[in-house]
Amino acid sequence: MFEIQEVIGRPLSADELVTRYRTLSEDACFANVPGKVELDAWGRILMTPPSFYHGVIQGRLARKLAALGGEAVTEAPIATPSGLFLADVAWASSQFMSAHGSDFAPTRAPEVCIEVVAPSNSVKELTEKREAYFAAGGQEVWFVYPQTKRCEFYGVQGSLPSSSYPVDLSGLFD
Repeated sequence: MFEIQEVIGRPLSADELVTRYRTLSEDACFANVPGKVELDAWGRILMTPPSFYHGVIQGRLARKLAALGGEAVTEAPIATPSGLFLADVAWASSQFMSAHGSDFAPTRAPEVCIEVVAPSNSVKELTEKREAYFAAGGQEVWFVYPQTKRCEFYGVQGSLPSSSYPVDLSGLFD
């Protein structure tokens, strides 16, 4: 006989989060849910409905990152030790794509993970996502603030004056 789990007794592993996320993604009941769906470390659903301008900025970032080669991915699911989060935009090198490009939700973060900040985001949430992307192997995290038309860049060691990747961000907010 099998044991019934009545409560989640510990944070889920990255693999367990991927399994739960895949189940949600394949469930027809979630087919028309607006906004992105993420999971925290306990498997709880987090939802953030984006604005149209948020999507415009995502598209512009993806086009600008294309100059690096590799792949720019929007709404990139990344299973981290802290939860399964969708980077608004991520940049992955050819090497990353060879190793993880066919993963449903990689347990390793691409080199660059970008969050387009919305008024509903909290400093705590952004800090947690930054730490989660680094814990999963990301090299840089960018926070893009559409309302104040600015970007913040972070490396594993902390704040950076600019990205170490040669990306021209001029015109991003035009």
